[in-house]
Formats: sequence, structure tokens, C-alpha cells
Amino acid sequence: MSVATLKPSDNVIDYLAAHERKSMLRFITCGSVDDGKSTLIGRLLYDSKMLYDDQISALESDTKKHGTQGEKIDFALLVDGLAAEREQGITIDVAYRFFSTEKRKFIVADTPGHEQYTRNMATGASTADLAVILIDARRGVLTQTRRHSYIVSLLGIRHVVVAINKMDLVDYAEATFDKIETDYRAFAKSLAFESITCIPMSALEGVNITKKSKETAWYQGCALLPYLETVKVRGSLAEKPFRLPVQWVNRPNLDFRGFSGTVASGTVRPGDEIVVLPSAKRSKVKSIVTHDGELTEAHPDMAVTLTLEDEIDISRGDVICASKAPAEQTDQFAAHLLWMSEEELYPGRQYLLKTANRIVPATVTELKHKINVNTLEHMSGKTLELNEVGFCNFNLAQPIAFDPYKENSRTGAFILIDRRTNATIGSGMIDFSLRRAKNVHWQDLDVNKRARAAAKHQRPCVLWFTGLSGSGKSTVANLVEKRLHDMGRHTYTLDGDNVRHGLNKDLGFTDADRVENIRRVGETARLMVDSGLIVLVSFISPFQSERRMARELLEDGEFIEVYISTPLEVCEQRDVKGLYARARRGEIKNFTGIDSDYEAPESAEIDLNTAEISAEVAATRIVEYLESKGYLEG
Repeated sequence: MSVATLKPSDNVIDYLAAHERKSMLRFITCGSVDDGKSTLIGRLLYDSKMLYDDQISALESDTKKHGTQGEKIDFALLVDGLAAEREQGITIDVAYRFFSTEKRKFIVADTPGHEQYTRNMATGASTADLAVILIDARRGVLTQTRRHSYIVSLLGIRHVVVAINKMDLVDYAEATFDKIETDYRAFAKSLAFESITCIPMSALEGVNITKKSKETAWYQGCALLPYLETVKVRGSLAEKPFRLPVQWVNRPNLDFRGFSGTVASGTVRPGDEIVVLPSAKRSKVKSIVTHDGELTEAHPDMAVTLTLEDEIDISRGDVICASKAPAEQTDQFAAHLLWMSEEELYPGRQYLLKTANRIVPATVTELKHKINVNTLEHMSGKTLELNEVGFCNFNLAQPIAFDPYKENSRTGAFILIDRRTNATIGSGMIDFSLRRAKNVHWQDLDVNKRARAAAKHQRPCVLWFTGLSGSGKSTVANLVEKRLHDMGRHTYTLDGDNVRHGLNKDLGFTDADRVENIRRVGETARLMVDSGLIVLVSFISPFQSERRMARELLEDGEFIEVYISTPLEVCEQRDVKGLYARARRGEIKNFTGIDSDYEAPESAEIDLNTAEISAEVAATRIVEYLESKGYLEG
């Protein structure tokens, strides 16, 4: 293997230094299934002489076992490393490969084409400067071609090579190439690409990969590798304002205090003035410390520890910024979101949002629109499904420091995490802070919750009754409120049916509507607790995540979950309203317990089964609980 030709007269140190100074291009290959992405990368590695003899021997051996190209070398096997990839002949995970030429160094990401692995493709695109989008000359522009093109545009990639592959299978017909180029440019004209370069090629045969080929004498452009060696891409992250998300406060002893993290953008040097967000405290950089000693400057992707001239309070999750160009702060913003889960996105449900160094609870407050990847038109919708892209408003439990994604991809990106499974379910790009995030502030009032509760001689709380329809929630809640009223307590009941006549009359019974139903009720209950009331909430509330959201709106001890755990068969036997019978006949859709799930509480404060005890006994136990915990003292 040779990175470049090293002559005997060359100085090795000078040669290595020249190699180190060569620019780096990160690019991805993407497109639909079986368009030849892995084969193209394998051919680039082979033709760039980046393979050892034993690798070539192994490739020849693997070709005999797993190859799909007959007697020809199957170059895709160089990057399809997973056993399942070789068995199925597809790419599943993202594979990164390094190679180099005389003019440039490259890191290429081979990304999967299957729709179910679109999230893997987005991962590969998130760090790329250029995308090579492959199109099978026999099939033309497909839905996945459009989807990948939109995603790379959304992720800030501005230069695209459209590699119209497998031209050998259409006899290198110029008309075929021209039609595909015309179709693609017509689709991509509304995307934010600065350049689109279309190249006819055959990755398997090596046509137009490293040099122009006679098979396409009609083609006037250059081959792929020469283009990649010379294309000028967007400015470096080093040219952006300095950002260091703090990952760790480094205190090995009493005499050293440093702040560790990976430089996200910009350059920092000792003596530079910085500002720390969110505290807005200012100082100057005293030193840049690494395991190998102190540095005179640090650049993006370098893991460093900064010491400062002043003792200021900095914690994990803070962001150290250039003082003259600090990041913005917000707890509400608009962002594009790529949904990566088979379970739908529900506005109003609480998720975890993770930035480079911080995790905060977050809610999608509104899905403004979805994007049709075929036409790029905006469509209305209440939810996002797997691989769909939407434009959403977000509300966070705490402010974060950020830059708009188009200005800084490192500090403008985030992922969403499912609170129950810890799975990554979405990736987002922040567009802008919502104006109300800066203009709306909490108004302090002289008469507060404590004063209102003291006047009522009670501790305010929410009794959240949950259970299947017919379990007895409303009956028990009604009895509890009557007893509290007789004791002179101040209460209010929010009942599922009653609320849908007013506050939530615009909502149906889909999962998305149920999430929004509970979100509104949770916010209303919080206001009532702030007024000093004991609030009884009687809702099926089938999802754990929404009940958790309602709990987290309140202070510790203010949310009491009452699980009416009456079994489904008993509820169905009662069927007071005839709803179960109608649901069984298919007359009612999305009915909890029949064709919509109910997620039972795992650790409710009170668990009552009305199949075993009467409603009166259940009510007595709840009141006794309130008395024992001091809610009725005053």
C-alpha cells in the first residue's frame, strides 16, 4: 500500500509533514438500495492503492464466498463488514473508511439505502462536507433518492455529486444519463445545494472513477476522484466563534481546577477572553492543558482542559464561548426534526433532549408541518412516523445555549431520547429561538401558593385517578370529594367526560389526541394546585409518559397517583355506558383496553381494585391516606 509515491531522495520527515498539511474532505455515499454505494467506495480504496496485499487476498476469497458479481471482484465486501450485510448483500450500519491521494485526505461514510436504516444515513451525513448520491441508471430517481437528498440538504451539506451508476447496464447511453440528470435537478432546485455535479459511471467496471473513460466519450466533465480532490467545500468550523461544551470539571487536587470538553468550533488561545453560559460570567483563558502537555492553541475536535484566570462557577452542561460572539440561550425554539422511531411522535408528550453536553426534558408543543420528500411540499399532520421530517416548536424545562444549525452544526444539533427506553428516537436541527422565549417571564406575585393553601388550612395536591373505563374512577373520586367537602376542605374535580365538553372539546381519541388531552389537564391541575386546592383528576390517562409529565409539573409530594386496578374483564362486564360492546363490534376506534393500549402504573401511591372492595371503602382509604400524610392539616 502507498499513500503517495515516496522517492529515495525524499526526506521522510518532510514527506510526513506535507501529508499532514493536506486538506481533509469528509463525504458520504447515499441513495436507494443496491445503487452501488459500497462497491463505489471499495473501488476508490482499490484504485487509490489503499489496500494491503493480504486485504486483496482476503477480498478475493470473500468474493468467492459472498460475492454477487460472478467472477469479478466484489468491492462492496471491503466495507460491508457485518455478517448480516454480507449474507443479505446490503449495508446496514454506517462504515467509515480513510484513504488519501497526493492532493487530499478523505474520510468516507458508506451509509445504508434501506428506508428502515434512514437514521443511520442521517448519522453519517451529520459530519460530512459533501454527499455522493448514487442512482441506478436503470431505475432513475426514486423516493429514497429524494429522501436522502432532502436530509443531506437539511443537515447543511451544500455540495452534491450525483453518481449515475451502473451505466454499463444501459450501454452507456447518453440519453439515459441526460434524463436522470434533468429529473434530479428539477427535484433539487428548491434544496439549498450550492453545486450539483452529475457523473456517469460504473463502480464495478471502474468507469469514470479515477480518470475519464472512453466508454463515455460524450461526457465533458471530470471523473469522480479528481473532482473530490479539488472541490471547495464550506468554511471550516475553526472559522466559527469559539465554543467548548463543558463535559467535566477536572479537579485532580486542590491546586488545579479545569474545565474539560471537546472544542466544538473556533480557536482558543491562552489570554482569550471568554464568557460562560448560562451564568454570563467572564474570564480569560489561563492555559490549555492536555495529557501531553500545554498547548498554544486548540481547534475543533480537540479534547482539552481549559484553566481560567478567575475562580468562577462552571458546571457540566455549561458552554464556554468567545466573549465577543456568545451563543444564544432559549427554552423555546423551532427546529426541523427527523423522526427515527417506529412509535409515532406525539406533540405534548415529554421526551429528553440531548445537546453536545446537556440533557433536559423537552416537549414538542406544536407540529407546524411535515415535509413530503417527493414534492418537498408542506403537509399538515398531528404526528410524525418513522423517517418523516417535520418542522416543530419545542419547549424545554431549562434553557440551553445554542447556535442556529445553519451557522454551527455542532451547537445547533440535538437528539431526542425516549424517557422509558432510553432509545434515540429523533434528531433535530435548531432553526431559531421563539420570540416568546425571550419576552415571556414568570411574574412573581405577593400572594403565592403557600399563602393560598394556608388560608384554606390544607396542603394542595393532585389526586390523579387512572384506570380503565368502567373501573370506578369517577365514582370513587366523587365520593372522595364529597367527604372532603364535608370536612370543610377546598376541592375541585376534573373529570374526563366533563372536560371534553369544554377545554378539550376539539380533541378526538387518537393516541396523539389523548396525549394532548392529558397535557392540557395537567397544566390546568397545576394552576389549581397553585391556588391552594386539592384537585381530583379522573382520566383513563393510558400512557405512563403523560402521567409522568403531569407529576413533574408539580412539586415533590403534590402528585398522588391513584390506580383503580379493576381488571378488564370486570370493567367489560359492567360496561355502564355500553362502550365496550360498541368497541368489540368495531363501532368505536382507539378504545383503551380493546384496540388501544393501557400502560398500568408501576409504583402508584394508592392501588385500589373495585372488584374486591366497594367504592365507599376505596374512598375511605384515600381520605385516610391524605390524613396520614398531613394533607388535611392546617
